[in-house]
Amino acid sequence: MNIASGSPYEPIIGFSRAVRIGDRVAVGGTAPIGPDGKAFAPGDPAAQTRRCLEIIEQALAEAGAGMEHVIRTRMFVTDASHWEEIGKAHGEAFGDIRPASTMVEVSGLLDPDWLVEIEVDAILPGTGD
Repeated sequence: MNIASGSPYEPIIGFSRAVRIGDRVAVGGTAPIGPDGKAFAPGDPAAQTRRCLEIIEQALAEAGAGMEHVIRTRMFVTDASHWEEIGKAHGEAFGDIRPASTMVEVSGLLDPDWLVEIEVDAILPGTGD
């Protein structure tokens, strides 16, 4: 099952926000795009992280999963000095779930106003635990 989020980049690049195969859901790199299709909260890494996670949560729901099913997150950040703000926002969503997680600094993302991009993997219960 392929899931779209309406991102203007999906048809251009040729990708789905998420793909579910059996009990597994992979959510691709999710950027802080606002409802208007523009960068959400430029300059605010925590707000951008929360926005990425909102989009991810919507994609998971459409795939029949939830944040509690996430087993791994990967955060790509353009400035590692923002790690605490990004990490705290990540912890708001995953503090009790505590998936395996990686945060890496990258030289840039598709939009220079994006400070973070996040991808996740989830497994539905009772099938791979």
